[in-house]
Amino acid sequence: MQIPISHRAGQVEPFLAMELMERAKELEAAGREIIYLCLGEPDFDTPQAILTATGQALAEGATSYTHSLGLLELRQEICHHYRVCYGVRIVPDQVIVSSGTSPLMLLLFSTLLDQGDELILTDPSYACYPGFVRFPGGKPVLLKTDAKDGFQPQVEQVRALITEKTRGLLINSPSNPAGSILSGEEMRALAELPIPIISDEIYHGLTYQGDEHCILEFTDDAFVLGGFSKAYAMTGWRLGFLISPLSCVRALQTLHQNFLICANHFVQRGGIAALQQCDNDVAVMRDVYNKRRIELVARLRALGFGVHFEPEGAFYVLADARHIDHDSQRLAFDILEKTGVAVTPGIDFGQGAEGYLRFSYTRPLPEIKVALQRIETYLRQRRD
Repeated sequence: MQIPISHRAGQVEPFLAMELMERAKELEAAGREIIYLCLGEPDFDTPQAILTATGQALAEGATSYTHSLGLLELRQEICHHYRVCYGVRIVPDQVIVSSGTSPLMLLLFSTLLDQGDELILTDPSYACYPGFVRFPGGKPVLLKTDAKDGFQPQVEQVRALITEKTRGLLINSPSNPAGSILSGEEMRALAELPIPIISDEIYHGLTYQGDEHCILEFTDDAFVLGGFSKAYAMTGWRLGFLISPLSCVRALQTLHQNFLICANHFVQRGGIAALQQCDNDVAVMRDVYNKRRIELVARLRALGFGVHFEPEGAFYVLADARHIDHDSQRLAFDILEKTGVAVTPGIDFGQGAEGYLRFSYTRPLPEIKVALQRIETYLRQRRD
C-alpha cells in the first residue's frame, strides 16, 4: 500500500548539514578518521555546576510535570539575566521555557501566521527557518543580503519587502552561518519598522568583537528566542526559552500545553544553575573559541578562501569557495570523501550562500590545523 505523505511534510527540505554528517558517520564506521567542522556542537563538557544541580534534582525526584511556562525560579533567573546584561526589564509571565528553541519556533510561527501570511527571512540564514515558516502555512520572503554587511539585513531592504501580509522579520545575531552581529544602531533601526521583530539570540554569550545587543533594548514589540545549548554546552539537554509580548503569551502557552506540555523538570534545574553559577565557564569557552576563530580565519585566507568580513560571534566562518566550485554541495561532499574533513555546503543556508562553505570551530585547535592541512593538500591536487 502506498501511504500518501502530506503536502506540508513534503515542503520541508533535507537539512544538508545533517545529511553530510550522516555520510561522515558512515565513513567513520568504515574506518576513516573524520574531522567534524560541520556542526554547531560545542566540544566542551557541560559545566560541572549544571551536572551537580541536575543530579541533585533527580535525587530529589524532580521528574514530574512543571508549569507549562516553566519553573518560576528559572523564568525569574532569565528575567534577572536580561536585566543585568542588557538593562531590559521583563517579567516571568513573558517567558516560555521549552525543550529547545526549535519547538518554540513552531509554536511562535503557528501563532503569528495564517495561511499565506509572510515572514521576512535573510538569505543566507539558518537552514531550518524556511521550514518552520512553511509548516503552519506561512510564506518565507527572502531578503538577499550582502557579504559586506555580514549577510545581515539593512533597514531599507526590509522596508521594501513589507506588504499587508507581512507578519514579522526574523533576525539572528550573532548569526548562523556567518558569525556576524547587528550593531545597536542597526537593531534600533529595524525595531522602528512597523512589523514585529523575531530575534534569534541563541548564540548570545559567544561574541568576540563589538557589543552584544538584545532587540528588547529597542522595542517591546519583539519576540526573543534564547537558550542554553550553545554558550553552556548543553545541546543534548534540549532547553530553550521564548520571551514574548504579554498579549501573545496566552495563545503560545495554550499551544505549548497541548503539543509539548513542559520542558523536563530536572533539566530546568540545570538551567537555573547555568545562569547562577556558570559565567566563568562561559568566559573560558568564549576565550578558547576566539583563539580558534583567529587561527581559522587566517588559515582560510592563506589557502585562498574568501572571508569577506571578520566573524564576530557564534562559532562559524562562512568562506567563499566559488573560485573552486560554484556547487557547494558537490564541493563539500568531495572534500569529505577525499580528505575526511566535514564542512557544511553554503547552499544549505540559501541561494545567497551558494558557492560558500561553512567551517565550524567547535573542535580543538590541533584538529582544526590538521583539517586545514588536508584541505591544503586537496586544493593542490585539484590544481595539478
